[in-house]
Amino acid sequence: MNQPRIIKTDQAHRQALERLTYLMDLDPAPETPDADEIDLLALLIEHYEQEHFPIAPPDPIEAIRFRMDQMGLQHQDLVPYIGSKSKVSEILNRKRPLSLNMIRRLSAGLGISADVLIRESAQRATNDSDRRHSGPIATHA
Repeated sequence: MNQPRIIKTDQAHRQALERLTYLMDLDPAPETPDADEIDLLALLIEHYEQEHFPIAPPDPIEAIRFRMDQMGLQHQDLVPYIGSKSKVSEILNRKRPLSLNMIRRLSAGLGISADVLIRESAQRATNDSDRRHSGPIATHA
């Protein structure tokens, strides 16, 4: 084993991934030097990837749709969490923002993190930004 180092380049990242794959294919017994090297490489790779390939939290509406798909839910199944069928439709079509009570009920009932649900929908943020920047332009005659 080479002396482990913090991964700082794409090339070092690729090499660490190759070494990790090689070691994992060996399937070493726990508490052996190879098993310890797997643990260390995994930590170093994870650190590099968190810095260089951050994953943005999901859009709240996409998170709801994903959970609906996972649970086999239909729009009407969200009525207890959101309110009426029309509110469900407005939420899923990004016409209405989630209220705090909706977020609480969806989080508790569907197991979606409130941190995800409280984020502003990407589409809604884009639309709001467009509205702010597309107002009338003042002209002086």
